[in-house]
Amino acid sequence: MPEPDPQREGEPQSGRNRLLHALRTPSRNQVVVAVLLALVAFAAVVQVRSTEADDTYAGYRDEDLIAVLDGLAGTSQRARAEIERLETTRDQLASDSADQRTALQQAQSEADTLAILAGLVPVRGPGVRITISEVTAPVNADTVVDMIQSLRVAGAEAIQVNGQVRLVAQSAFTDVTGGLEVDGQVLSAPYVFDVIGPPSALTNAMTILEGPRVDLQDEGAEVEITEQASIDIEAVAEPLDPDFARPQDAQ
Repeated sequence: MPEPDPQREGEPQSGRNRLLHALRTPSRNQVVVAVLLALVAFAAVVQVRSTEADDTYAGYRDEDLIAVLDGLAGTSQRARAEIERLETTRDQLASDSADQRTALQQAQSEADTLAILAGLVPVRGPGVRITISEVTAPVNADTVVDMIQSLRVAGAEAIQVNGQVRLVAQSAFTDVTGGLEVDGQVLSAPYVFDVIGPPSALTNAMTILEGPRVDLQDEGAEVEITEQASIDIEAVAEPLDPDFARPQDAQ
């Protein structure tokens, strides 16, 4: 293996060799200088681009700039007006939907009330149970009708007899052999009236001086009244179509 030449190792390096050596093994100071130069170049590029962007309206006259500003202001105003219009439409639609829901709820409530009063649906609620037993003589139909009227005045909302007949405004009582005929059905004693309404008011209507209980007892019947927190009335009436009455046309 050839030995290195001592004379060549001691020769001074040329400028080109020193540059190549510095690029291959840069010193710390050289690295710092290179980073600073890179940052300065980046800042110069950003400044140039910013200047170019800011020069968009540099050639405009004052009148042109005013026209541009007016156009922007008009566009902004139209946008605000459109937003307000859309918000008004939204609020109106929400209000219409709420009104429709309220109307439907009110109509449903009225339909339910009419169905109860017409005896078309089973109902449940507090009230009284009145049991009338014949002791010395049959119960008179007119006396029972008077009792029903007193109960309705006191707030009775639903009444059934012997769990079979639902009493409505058109219900009729007739004296027959062996009992009472109620809406075409013959019922026999004891007669059990389930009445839904304010219990205390119904009891007072039955027990007032010279009231229905006294009249029934005078005819030879025994009357028992019990207030109940919940009564189920399952009997329903058949809907009747009027023969003569018709709703008036809306004006």
